[in-house]
Order: sequence, then C-alpha cells, then structure tokens
Amino acid sequence: MTGIDTARLGSPERGTLDKAAGENFPVAPFFLPRVWRDDLMAVYGFARLVDDIGDGDLAPGGADARLLGVSPADAEDRLVLLDAFEADLRRVFDATPRHPLLLRLQPTVRRCSLTPEPFLGLIAANRQDQLVKRYETYDDLLAYCELSANPVGRLVLAVTGTSTPERIRLSDSICTALQIVEHLQDVAEDLGRDRIYLPAEDMKRFHVQEADLAAKTTGASARALVAYEAQRARDLLNEGAPLVGSVHGRLKLLLAGFVAGGRAAIRAIAAAEYDVLPGPPKPGKVQLLREVGVTLRGEG
Repeated sequence: MTGIDTARLGSPERGTLDKAAGENFPVAPFFLPRVWRDDLMAVYGFARLVDDIGDGDLAPGGADARLLGVSPADAEDRLVLLDAFEADLRRVFDATPRHPLLLRLQPTVRRCSLTPEPFLGLIAANRQDQLVKRYETYDDLLAYCELSANPVGRLVLAVTGTSTPERIRLSDSICTALQIVEHLQDVAEDLGRDRIYLPAEDMKRFHVQEADLAAKTTGASARALVAYEAQRARDLLNEGAPLVGSVHGRLKLLLAGFVAGGRAAIRAIAAAEYDVLPGPPKPGKVQLLREVGVTLRGEG
C-alpha cells in the first residue's frame, strides 16, 4: 500500500488533509476500499493545497513556499507560488516532486494512469482567482467552474476506473452545482477576498448592489437572488444525479454522498430563508443521511 498516514505527515500537510472533514460531501469515507481512500485523499490533498495557495490560506511560517523552492521574498506572491506548484506538479509525471502532498500523489497518478490536465485545470482556476474578481454572466461562471470544480469529479471517475463520456458529462453537472452551492454559502467570505461569484447580470436583474452583500444580514432582494442561484444548482444536481445509478457497490454510495451533500446544503440555505451573509448555512448529519437515502432511491 502506497498511501501515507496523515499522522505521519508534517503539520502543514496534515492540516491541509484535515480540512476534508469540513466539506459538504464525503471525500474518502471509511466504506471505500483502502486503495481508493488513499488515492482520493491524495487527489484531495492536491486540490486543497492549490486552493489554499490561491486563497492565501497556507499554514503560517512559509513551509510550503520553502518546499516549492520559492524565496522568502516571494512567499506571499500567490502567482509565483502557483507557478512553482505547477512546476512541482509536472515533476509528479516525470521526476520527483518536492512537496510531500505531491510526492504522495505520484503513486496514485501512476497506478491510475492519471493525466496532467485535470490538475492543471485546478491550478488555472486559482490563477484566475488572482486576476478575475467578478463574473458578468452565468456562462462566465460556468466556464470558471469547468476549471475549478469539474476536474475533481473527473479525477474521482479516473481513480475508480469508471470514466465514460456520459459519466463525465453527468459528473460535470454535479461538480458545477457543488461549486455554486459553495459560492452561495461563502458570499460574505468571498467578498472579504474581493471576489463575487454571483453573476453581475443576475445582480442587476434582482436589484442587488455590491454594498448589499456587505451587510450583516441578507436583504429581500439579495435573498431572492440567492434563491434563484440555488435553484440553478438544484437543477444541475438533478441533471447529474443519474450518475449514481450508472455505477454499483460502494462507488454508488460515494457518488450518492456527493449529490446528497449538495442537496442537503441547498436545503440548509433554504431553511435559513436564503440569509447567507451571517455565515454559511450547513446541513446536519440527519439531513445529509436523509438526502443520501433519497438519492440512492432515485427519488430526488
């Protein structure tokens, strides 16, 4: 077995992987075969670390920058860090990477014959986050999700050996929906980073100004906008849900967890009456399990 126990990783790497517990969906649940869990956590470690670089959320002390060969003078420059991270990713495919999380990823890449493209997409999304702070149209947002979210689902299918063109299409719908849901939960946090993922054309339609998103509670117009975007995410989840029925066994339960996590999060947002600004509405475990059952029965 080539997986690395998180307890044996250094504190920055262990802290990165520990963030899996806070996701809307299960990353590598216990019921999966050990090799799948190791591979999915290796992929998650990459995805989480690149997001942490893009968001400026790396562990204090500059350890990640040093591992990537970035000088202390450039350790706070996210674009420099992303360039160094991409260079280290390329070593995963033809040499020996420097960063422990990428070293952990290398056996997974080889065992599952993964290609660089989905990983490069996630890096490109984080580069875009440094340069693009607003999205004019829903189509613009979908193009961003093609980089920021859809590669993750494609990697899950590749790791489990179940990729087909139709499953990739369905997975893309689910992953885009999950990204939109996360944006809705994190409107206030994203605004604090000077990012708005609500399409400008929709904000105009619902008469929502940027100042409205900085309020302590969500006004009526902004709630209507959040409800509108939540319905879009719900529709995408429903469109992608047949992916669950296309597979069998423990993978079916994993994919049901992804869909159910998105649905439960949308229900939590609705239960909060779309008031997302005080903090991200999160579903409870009972609601999540209920949604898993509904998804497995194909009732959603």
